[in-house]
Amino acid sequence: MKKGCLIPLIIFVVIAVGGAIAVISKLYADEQKGPARYETENVMTKTIIDKTVATGSVEPRKEVAVKPQISGIVKEIFVEAGDTIQENQLIARVKVIPNMASLNNSQNRLERAKLSLENSQRDYDRNATLIEQEVISIAEFQQFELAYRQAQEELEAAKDALSIVKEGVGQRSGSSTNTTLIKATIGGMVLDVPVKQGNSVIEANNFNDGTTIASVADMRDLVFLGKVDESEVEKLKIGMELILTIAAIEDRTFNAVLEYISPKGVEENGAIQFEIKAAVKLEEGEFIRAGYSANADVVLAKRENVMSIAESLLQFSNDSVYVEVETSEDFYEKRWLTTGLSDGIFIEVLNGLDESDAIKKWSQPIYE
Repeated sequence: MKKGCLIPLIIFVVIAVGGAIAVISKLYADEQKGPARYETENVMTKTIIDKTVATGSVEPRKEVAVKPQISGIVKEIFVEAGDTIQENQLIARVKVIPNMASLNNSQNRLERAKLSLENSQRDYDRNATLIEQEVISIAEFQQFELAYRQAQEELEAAKDALSIVKEGVGQRSGSSTNTTLIKATIGGMVLDVPVKQGNSVIEANNFNDGTTIASVADMRDLVFLGKVDESEVEKLKIGMELILTIAAIEDRTFNAVLEYISPKGVEENGAIQFEIKAAVKLEEGEFIRAGYSANADVVLAKRENVMSIAESLLQFSNDSVYVEVETSEDFYEKRWLTTGLSDGIFIEVLNGLDESDAIKKWSQPIYE
């Protein structure tokens, strides 16, 4: 046989012998190992909560923007953000800057009312003498008396109108100051005072919302305003419990009750979102600032203190589910289960297990 043909043969023999040695070594090592053991996990008693998450913020249910009833300049401010105030408490004082056109019209009206009153008084006085002399009848005199009284009333109304234009307060109201008082329309906490002393403010009218002097809200009555996806909205029902997690408040959760689900969705970033509203339950002494972002875990179903196991322990066969339970050391028995509610990590076990059972975990075997 040629020398060139022997070299491949020798290489093949070496590889074959090496492989045989490796197989024999592996078999021998396995024979030296003890029986395979697996980690186990016990059955536990837990509260299982099935929930979906809604994102949103915490806002006061009643927030009122206090606006002036007349335009002018802020002369004094008596509150600041964070103050707790009562209804009708004084918030600010506004100095009225009269509109020149309105002022001119009011002054003209007052002069006309004076002229009309003077004329009516002359007629009244002249006919009063005639009625005493029984020259005219009472019916004729009543017409002059009525005109005189109407002229008096028109003069008072003109004076009042001029006072309102110049001072912001009518004379008949009992005040003749050159300021108007801005008072709180509800009691609560002052959230914001967007104006400063010296700022001009505008009254609310048909063409303008008016300048906000202060925002006041009842911080004891808060709501969570959030949105849920259309795939989850049909699972929600009024009265469901929500668990709020606020990013700014660590290690604390707050309870809320769902009280509103929007009947119409709104498209956001290609997905249909439905607005929800839930009343926040605050304990005595608890305080949450308005505008905090929050996540709400909407509790779809809840099972308290039920037998449960980690869902990762389950094994599946067709439509059935089972686990392997340790019956004795290194021996495991298959148990078919009936399961209930799951939260994605733990699952309720309705039957098939006892509280003392140890369940085989899916892990690498341990050899002694």
